[in-house]
Amino acid sequence: MAHSRKATLTAYLFLAPAIILLLAFAFWPVGFGSYIAFTQYNLIDAPVWVGLDNFRELFDDELFIGSLKNSALYLIVVPVIQVLAILLAVLVNNNLPGIKFFRAAYYLPVVTTVSVIGIIWNFMYNDDGALNAILRWLHLINEPIGFLTDDRIALFAVMFVTIWRGLGWYMVLYLAGLQAISADVYEAATLDGANAWQKFWRITVPLLLPTILLCSIMSMLAAVKAFEEVQIMTQGGPFQSTYTALYYAYEFGIKSLNFGRALAASLVMSVVCMLLAWLNFRYLQPKNP
Repeated sequence: MAHSRKATLTAYLFLAPAIILLLAFAFWPVGFGSYIAFTQYNLIDAPVWVGLDNFRELFDDELFIGSLKNSALYLIVVPVIQVLAILLAVLVNNNLPGIKFFRAAYYLPVVTTVSVIGIIWNFMYNDDGALNAILRWLHLINEPIGFLTDDRIALFAVMFVTIWRGLGWYMVLYLAGLQAISADVYEAATLDGANAWQKFWRITVPLLLPTILLCSIMSMLAAVKAFEEVQIMTQGGPFQSTYTALYYAYEFGIKSLNFGRALAASLVMSVVCMLLAWLNFRYLQPKNP
């Protein structure tokens, strides 16, 4: 019994640094931020309890409702990036000439800082940038397209950068999942007369479901919390058309020092994120036979 208690105490001593860090940098900020969401707080004066007033003001604010719609629209990137990542992973999983170069090239945007990516794509999207130049050269347009200045397409332009930036990351995860599938399974299917599509749909996809679940949750949460691309490329413009819920929280919290409203918006988005994670587990989790 004494040995068991000593082993338990030793285990907790090893866990203590991680637990302390989690308490200091995860659980305490979440708890304190949740409290501030129900107060009026400007970083200077002491918090004043206002109950649900911040949430009422949120849902009466057309800008917040619009940012919620934009965050919901941003979820379009999830199926696009997942399908493309799976196809790329299947492609680079083959022993083709120069395949290591392509793996590295697809992963390069993942390790490139967001600020550099923003500068590159701002140049690409510029009226005199590469994209408009190519479209003119192909005689597809006469006037330049305002990718980041037209409020009808600016959000989609930012979403495309998110897809481009994250594609390599999910490709690597799917590649790891593919390489964990035994070649014997495919050989048995070939002997049974299965074609390439049948092997992909009946073997690859079912055995990749755990990876699909992980990637779907990660990409959904990243889409709902989209901020960096908006901050660097559009700052919420033009005409607030690229405001996302997290950028709304940033504007009210960091710029306006209305931390109560900002953290109320963040708390709403936290609930949305938990709901999305639950839906993924509900519908994508592999069923036990």
